Amino acid sequence: MSNVRRRPGRRPGSADTRGEILTAARRVFAEKGFDKATVRGIAREAKVDPALVHHYFETKEGMFAAAMQLPITPDEVIPLLLDGPREEIGERLVRMILRVTAEPETREPMIALMRSALTNEQAAAMFREFITNALLFQVADRLGVPHLRIEAAFGQMYGVIMGRHVIKLEPLASADPEELVELVAPTIQRYFTA
Repeated sequence: MSNVRRRPGRRPGSADTRGEILTAARRVFAEKGFDKATVRGIAREAKVDPALVHHYFETKEGMFAAAMQLPITPDEVIPLLLDGPREEIGERLVRMILRVTAEPETREPMIALMRSALTNEQAAAMFREFITNALLFQVADRLGVPHLRIEAAFGQMYGVIMGRHVIKLEPLASADPEELVELVAPTIQRYFTA
């Protein structure tokens, strides 16, 4: 019997530890939801040390975004919304959403999660917890905006994405992004300033 202690972290023989952590994260997020999932629990499910999870993913939010294959994370969105003049938040938000949903490789994971949330209560709870706690309420609290207002702004953009890319309403589906920014941004801005 060997007295050699195994170092925490990567398991011997595992070529894709990051992928295994993401697989474990998907299972844990699906089972427990975003709020109740923990880095320790995900590490336990993946049979790795929690430090290794932190090595690959700085935050639980980042791990969720990677596990769900989301093209953007709260760490990217929050500064984008908060850095710059408050009277331009609506425009920045609409431009960001239209940019992210313009390309299939970034749009499809978002649409898949949105569709899942419409038909599966577990997916809806997970999506709801992540969107509200990791993103919307963070922005609302930093701006001093009531949570209802930021949820209404999110609902407006959710509807634009669904109409444009899922239902494919015309002329919304083929509208020039600049035309949509001009049309939608003032409404979104109202939620942040009124």
